[in-house]
Amino acid sequence: METKAKQNGTAKRQNATVKKEVQKKLTEAVIGKTVTLDKGSVVEKPVINLDDRIQKFEKLRGLATQRERLTQTLSELTKFNYNQSGSASFHIRDSHNLEFKTTNTNLIKLVTEHLQSTLEQRKSEIEQEIIQFEL
Repeated sequence: METKAKQNGTAKRQNATVKKEVQKKLTEAVIGKTVTLDKGSVVEKPVINLDDRIQKFEKLRGLATQRERLTQTLSELTKFNYNQSGSASFHIRDSHNLEFKTTNTNLIKLVTEHLQSTLEQRKSEIEQEIIQFEL
């Protein structure tokens, strides 16, 4: 009988030790110090800072807003290009109120085409940033 009692006591202590290790790993996983077992090996995952994650989310939201504005600007520019009725004028004014005006349709067409290609290029860059973005 004594032999049986010793075996049961040893088994209980081993089970308790394993149970405590599992509880410790589960606790670490919940607080962000995730430790997982992958076929017997221990893999530690980095702690995720909530403020950093929120900042990344805000950056992603900013990229999405930029893309939306570029899409809207491109749409308006396309409407302008296709709805020209022969007479158009182009005005540029700087911070010192110096102004450039032209009604030359060839020049206006060149400027709008260049502007459209630049905006499309920037839109594709932003879309690539969004696709590659990691939270």
